Amino acid sequence: MSGIMESVNQRTQMVGQNRLELLLFRLHSKQIYGINVFKVKEVLTCPKLTILPHSHRVIRGVAHIRGSATSIIDMSMAIGGPRIEDTSTAFVIIAEYNRTITGFMVNAVERIINMKWSEILPPPKGAGKNSYLTAITKLDEHIVEIIDVEQILSEINPPSTAISEEQLSEGTHNPNDPRMVLISDDSAVARKQIQRTVEQLGIKSVLAKDGLEALNLLKDMAQKGNIYDQLIMVISDIEMPEMDGYTFTTEVRADPDLKDLNILLHTSLSGVFNKAMVEKVGADNFIPKFDPDELAAAVQAQLKDSDFVEE
Repeated sequence: MSGIMESVNQRTQMVGQNRLELLLFRLHSKQIYGINVFKVKEVLTCPKLTILPHSHRVIRGVAHIRGSATSIIDMSMAIGGPRIEDTSTAFVIIAEYNRTITGFMVNAVERIINMKWSEILPPPKGAGKNSYLTAITKLDEHIVEIIDVEQILSEINPPSTAISEEQLSEGTHNPNDPRMVLISDDSAVARKQIQRTVEQLGIKSVLAKDGLEALNLLKDMAQKGNIYDQLIMVISDIEMPEMDGYTFTTEVRADPDLKDLNILLHTSLSGVFNKAMVEKVGADNFIPKFDPDELAAAVQAQLKDSDFVEE
């Protein structure tokens, strides 16, 4: 299995070119699932697990991997499927989400495919609110389902969206300021987390499910009036169907009506590479998900830097 991951570091350089690579895997059925290679640390046969009493039912145990204790989640159970019974033939995908290393147990790992983000589509409307899909794509006429891992993790260990009293005391929002924050994220869970944080600052928000929808919203707003009288800033995910956050930022900077908008990239992707990409595409800031105080501080800093004049 080492061969499938040996060039992951080189593959991540495609980020910023509106491309990605998916590591494909299967659970119990013939359905194919995908996870972004950029989040994957390694893939290995399922190691020995230590059972933790009173843990969430989808956590199969803890494995000691490279000197660290890593929780192993049964991916099939996490999305409402049957338990993976034979761990001796199972694989574990070690991935980093939201500043935490987690292992996801799957039945089989297939291969890596190279895709354009424009080929990654939002899930069908009929998928429902309880769907664990964040996107879909096609491979050889078969549907590949991309799982909303952030939703899974939030159900296992719901993150707090409460801003501390200390951070709230730094508030600078004028209640008469009508400007909003545009939030762009393909995960419904992530959108709600960000929206709740912003609302605690007394600021309203407008939501988009991906970079293309966000860009179209901005263009529509700019046609109706000065965009800077309508928005304080944009908070955008990086990984999104149809148009990723890096490409979105590039498009905004190229539009004379939008080019000076403050853009914060807020993503479960982390690392030095992303900070370099922020500078390359012209985003104003980069924050890994999810810390409500850190996010609130970024919004408050932009409020201080952007003028609102009451008429």
